[in-house]
Amino acid sequence: MDTLRLPQPMAAQNNGKEDHNDSHGKKSKEDKASPAYSTVTLIEEEQGDPWDMPELKDTGVPWSALDTRGKVLRVLVSVGKFILLLGFLYMFICSLDILSSAFQLVGGKAAGDIFQENTVLSNPLAGLVIGVLVTLLVQSSSTSSSIVVSMVSSGLLTVQLAVPIIMGTNIGTSVTNTLVAMMQAGDRSTFRRAFAGATVHDFFNWLSVLVLLPLEVATGYLYVVTKLIIDSFKIESGEAPDLLNVITDILTESVIQLDESVISGIATGDPEVKNKSLIKKWCQTFTNTTLMNVTVPGPENCTSPPLCWVDGNYTFTLKNISETFNVQKCKHLFVNVNLPDLAVGLILLALSLLVLCSCLILIVKLLNSMLKGQVASVIKKILNTDFPFPFGWVTGYIAILVGAGMTFIVQSSSVFTSAITPLVGIGVISIERAYPLSLGSNIGTTTTAILAAMASPGDTLVNALQIALVHFLFNISGIILWYPIPFTRLPIRLAKSLGNITASYRWFAAIYIIFFFFILPLFIFTLSLAGWQVLVGMGAPLVVILIIIIVINILQKRKPGCLPAALRSWDFLPLWAHSLAPWDKVVGVITAKCCCCCKCCQISADDQEPRDKESVGNNNTEVYDNPAMSAEKEVENEINLELKILKMTRL
Repeated sequence: MDTLRLPQPMAAQNNGKEDHNDSHGKKSKEDKASPAYSTVTLIEEEQGDPWDMPELKDTGVPWSALDTRGKVLRVLVSVGKFILLLGFLYMFICSLDILSSAFQLVGGKAAGDIFQENTVLSNPLAGLVIGVLVTLLVQSSSTSSSIVVSMVSSGLLTVQLAVPIIMGTNIGTSVTNTLVAMMQAGDRSTFRRAFAGATVHDFFNWLSVLVLLPLEVATGYLYVVTKLIIDSFKIESGEAPDLLNVITDILTESVIQLDESVISGIATGDPEVKNKSLIKKWCQTFTNTTLMNVTVPGPENCTSPPLCWVDGNYTFTLKNISETFNVQKCKHLFVNVNLPDLAVGLILLALSLLVLCSCLILIVKLLNSMLKGQVASVIKKILNTDFPFPFGWVTGYIAILVGAGMTFIVQSSSVFTSAITPLVGIGVISIERAYPLSLGSNIGTTTTAILAAMASPGDTLVNALQIALVHFLFNISGIILWYPIPFTRLPIRLAKSLGNITASYRWFAAIYIIFFFFILPLFIFTLSLAGWQVLVGMGAPLVVILIIIIVINILQKRKPGCLPAALRSWDFLPLWAHSLAPWDKVVGVITAKCCCCCKCCQISADDQEPRDKESVGNNNTEVYDNPAMSAEKEVENEINLELKILKMTRL
């Protein structure tokens, strides 16, 4: 990296000081020039492997040194902290549920409109990105899946076309824990581990899609296998269990209740729900069905010939007419509020994010205060230690089962992965252990979907169950691809690489989320609207270029001798094309100008006064009419000001 060199006269003075202090010559030689002040150079020097688990030392008084009163007090404090931790975890889970409702209010109808593009859905790649975008809008893979089930049951979509959409919902639901990891950006080491622990889930989903989507298009593997399973068993509808929802619904339903049938109605083209609010007003209704005489345009519109008669110019038939009566209003905060869905959604979005961030910060602080000394070592040993040889390989599969079981209990993969992300950040769970736990959460959420599908009405049971089994088989296939053999655990290596980058350039985490979850899906969706010819014409060259770059990068690291001399490094390109350091400077400057303009101006004004006083006091000793000394002083002042600004805007 470039170094910041002092002007020549000052350098000469420094050399003179080194000669004068011969006794400290060895120490002076070890001092290096200051590096260029980018945010990456402000990182503290890491000792050893940055992925080593940190030691949470106990700074309190040892248990043996406490008297009886102190021991009782410590036990009471520990119990109180544990109760607070459970309370904050409960609020954290409820805030995630309300956050999902807020996203549905803000973008639910748009999600329904997206699903109406039936011609676009015939393209598997477009179906994939639609699944990603809709899940991002409603922040719930179960809601996206229920919309898909409604469309399949109504005949607007076939199960084959629904398979890529289900793959997309798997990707979209993993953004929640990635956003949770962003809230731990204060400490670089914690952020490195937390972001890697969150994105290991993302990379598993993306890599699974890269392999299984082409396989599905070519062979119909997921559809054929699930169809055989459905046809082999006589499945009857039942009732899905409510586990954690029994506890959380008490709070969340007192804040907001949504009529999710509105989104499904928009997706299936029901004109009656187009202008209907998503906010549920009536929780108890009564529907009365009566056989009545109704007029129809002609005999062909009659329900059946025996029930049809003509009287003059009118044609009558008998028809069942349903009339719904509202019995009891819902009891939530927004039941009587006359605000549009967008306004209510934005209010809930702000409140849920505030509660989510506050609970996360408090949970991390409580965990840091509780997990110290012997307690931390015991928990780390339980979570991260493998079984003795030759059964060490079993540990990861038990972790998968634990992740599946915990997700089945909380009934949300987003909740479970978001809960373990702070634990990865503070060093209680290693990323190698977080990976199988995340894989298990994928299995757990599909198990919940299967049970929910089995509770579906008879007319939608088969379609709902097959789509849930597609989701289950997709995750099982992904685990077979990316877990059993240690060499194939690419998501861990990719997540660690991304964690190292985001620890150095924390702004890159936001770029990653915006690009992979918003810009890239929107770009593919836009090309899909233009037709598959445009999609292939523009997408194929970009994919080929990306593959060539990846192959060259691998050869540069493994076998550089196979490449021409010019391609053994990317130094022939401009620095901004193969390094983030120039972009880091740009981000620092933009942040300084946009966010800290007033503070920076205040700093420069405050620093200018003592400089002026110092220059007046030293007027007899400094020679300002010397051009070299004046230039030296001006450069030094500019450097000092730049350092202060960049320290304030350090990401």
